[in-house]
Amino acid sequence: MSHAERLAADLAMSVKLFKKTLETFDEDDSGFAPQPGLFTVAGHVAHAAGTVDWFVDGAFGEGWDMDFEGHLQEAHATMSLADGMTWLDHAYERAIEVIGSASDDELNAPIGDPRIMAGQPCGAIVNGIADHTAHHRGALTVYARLLGKVPVMPYA
Repeated sequence: MSHAERLAADLAMSVKLFKKTLETFDEDDSGFAPQPGLFTVAGHVAHAAGTVDWFVDGAFGEGWDMDFEGHLQEAHATMSLADGMTWLDHAYERAIEVIGSASDDELNAPIGDPRIMAGQPCGAIVNGIADHTAHHRGALTVYARLLGKVPVMPYA
């Protein structure tokens, strides 16, 4: 298996685990947040999806979009779990395509925009994506408990 294929497989596992956690929820849970101002269930999914796009664009596109307030507003505006999941699917499909088709030279080249992950190779975004998605997977597990649900075991 090539380096690109391994990284693409890591991304596929990351989204598989995230989607397994999402099986705990239904569309009626979309708007749940433990208190005002926090991400809703749908907002967590949208934020995770948007961050996948952000990492890919940062390393393989035009560079890091530092409009964090705009990113948060976009995630908070997502009201439907189904819409968030569609965005998540598209973001991961794109990330898997970009990473999976990259050459070793592209994956090992330093990220061009040094404002984030300065000096790191472009392929290092896979770890960032997986870690960030896992963080939100954990938060959603807490949300499930607050809704009185038993979270689905993602590793089963």
